Amino acid sequence: MTISYEDFEKVDIRVGRVIRAEVNAAARKPAYKLWVDFGPEVGELKSSAQLVKHYTPEDLVGRLVMGVVNFPPKQIGPVRSECLVLGVPDAAGEVILLQPERDAPLGGRMF
Repeated sequence: MTISYEDFEKVDIRVGRVIRAEVNAAARKPAYKLWVDFGPEVGELKSSAQLVKHYTPEDLVGRLVMGVVNFPPKQIGPVRSECLVLGVPDAAGEVILLQPERDAPLGGRMF
């Protein structure tokens, strides 16, 4: 299926920085609760992410990430996920984060 460029423009993907990370003990699959700062326009949003294979909470804090900030909130166990932190699967299907290769302003929009 193909989409138009106008459809792509509706997805608001921005640069954020993980400011807090902790184990999401209530998740069915191992996951972390993340608090991500997407800059002054969007602010701080929470997410639940299955990143436990490649990252510890300490690895995540301070890391730049890419996230979708305009999906409706989704309840994941006790966590209200307000954004989708983006990643790709490795050969075993474990998530590897997508992130800018250089420092970028928080809230910068992907295009």
